[in-house]
Amino acid sequence: MPKVKTHSGAKKRFKRTASGKFKFGHAYKRHLLTGRSQKRKRQARNGAYVPDAHHHQIALLLPYKD
Repeated sequence: MPKVKTHSGAKKRFKRTASGKFKFGHAYKRHLLTGRSQKRKRQARNGAYVPDAHHHQIALLLPYKD
């Protein structure tokens, strides 16, 4: 069997935790922040986890990610 390629975009955006979940950082935090509310900017600071419903999709993109 040939090796499966890791998705280049996904490997930059997701990290697999020790328990096997995928962690990611929120988008929309780089520029044009003056038009956004403090609550929206504050919540975007924190990371989040991929929901269980989408876990299988990310796992296909990152076959070797540890």
